[in-house]
Amino acid sequence: MTSFSGIAGIARLWVLLSWLGWILMFLGRDKPKKEAAVRRELSARAGIALQAASFFPAWWLRSERFPAFALPVPLVWLSCFLAMVLATGAVWMAVAARHVLGKQWSYEARLVEGHRLVVGGPYAHVRHPIYSALLGMLLATALAYSVWWALFIVAAIHAAGTLIRIRAEERLLEQAFGEDFEAYRNYVPAMIPRWRAH
Repeated sequence: MTSFSGIAGIARLWVLLSWLGWILMFLGRDKPKKEAAVRRELSARAGIALQAASFFPAWWLRSERFPAFALPVPLVWLSCFLAMVLATGAVWMAVAARHVLGKQWSYEARLVEGHRLVVGGPYAHVRHPIYSALLGMLLATALAYSVWWALFIVAAIHAAGTLIRIRAEERLLEQAFGEDFEAYRNYVPAMIPRWRAH
């Protein structure tokens, strides 16, 4: 992307500003509940580590390091456009999910006293909208900064971590909400939103 610094620069700035919005959202006023967890799934921490690790190649495998793999001009423009769309959509989805969760949100897989099953807002379309949004930010970062083949590496690492976290969280939810969660899981997809007219 180096020879197209204009559009590449805009896409990279857009992604960086989206990351700033993401960080500010999670540092916002609604803090996770401080109560002791009723139940916890420590296996989810391995998933968090893998998700975090997936961002390293997205930032490090920069297009400038591998000029021989440069994309044709139309694909450079397309990847920059997709990066900006994905980053915008990801931040919007994360903000909406965070708003619906309120103080029930937490970094780790846990249930607290009075935990409720959230099925509104973006949760009506996807069971794990924050993970969907995080995937969107990862892909946007890779599209704006990395060589094209880095997408396969980051997606594989991220998918493994996300799968671990989803399984851990859903074990807790199934134990806590039983048939209600089972019905929700059967109706709403895990990661890729399926929009329905109501």
